[in-house]
Order: sequence, then C-alpha cells, then structure tokens
Amino acid sequence: MKTRKNIDRVLGGALVIIMSAMVLNVLWQVFTRFVIGTPSSFTDELARYLMIWVGILGAAYTAGKDMHVAIDVLPQRFSKAIQKKLSITVKILVILFALSAMVIGGSRLVYVTYVLGQLSPALQIPLAYVYLVLPISGLLVIYYKIMDILKPTT
Repeated sequence: MKTRKNIDRVLGGALVIIMSAMVLNVLWQVFTRFVIGTPSSFTDELARYLMIWVGILGAAYTAGKDMHVAIDVLPQRFSKAIQKKLSITVKILVILFALSAMVIGGSRLVYVTYVLGQLSPALQIPLAYVYLVLPISGLLVIYYKIMDILKPTT
C-alpha cells in the first residue's frame, strides 16, 4: 500500500504541475494576443498537448481513487456476493481495455510516430512524446485495478 500512496502522490503532483503549466500557458496566450497584439505561436499547440496529458493522466488518477463515473442501479439489486463478483469482473474488463487499447495500442502509436519522426508543427517536439501518456496511463490503470482486486475486503 505504501507503493500505491507514493504513486498517488507523484501522479497527483504531476497533474498539479501540468494544470499549472496549462494555466500559465493560456494566460501568456491571452497576454500576447490582447496586450502585445501579436499572439504567441506555440501556446495553442502547447495547451492542446497539456490538455491531453492532464485528461488521460487524470483518468488514471481517478481510476486509482475509484472515483470514476458508474451507474450502480443494477448492481445494488444483487446480493453482496454477486456485487463483489460483478465488481471483480468489471475491474478485469477495465484491465483488458487498458492493456489492449492504452498499453499495446498506445505503445504502437508512440513507436510509429517516433520511427516516422513526426514533429509537432509549432513546438517541433516529437509527437511520440505527446502520445507517451497513453501507455503510461494504461499501466497505471492496470496497476490500480490489480491492487483493487487483491485488496482484502473489510
């Protein structure tokens, strides 16, 4: 559990840093557009990439805190034993999705964009760095859900 708390702390800190960078970036964009009169050329692209990172990492953080959106009308009608089995089944499905779409698919996307040398238009950074958030978040979701399955019930 100490490892999980450390991951939560690091991930939460990273999200705060990314959000802070996004706010400063947008403030700079507004300042250069309306005060200086010449909009900054990179701020729109950077805001987009920061939003991608905060959204996908935020989803992993939310999955780790078990705060994701869920419709629980149907499970509440079942017994506690069936609810537990249903919960484990859902967690396994989430793990399979995170593995196939985020880790495997995201890793392929990162690899292909890196090999092709695709760069972002304004920032001129490899797009593979932008897409790297997919496998990272997928691994985090898998870790969290495995820990949830293995967690003893109280």
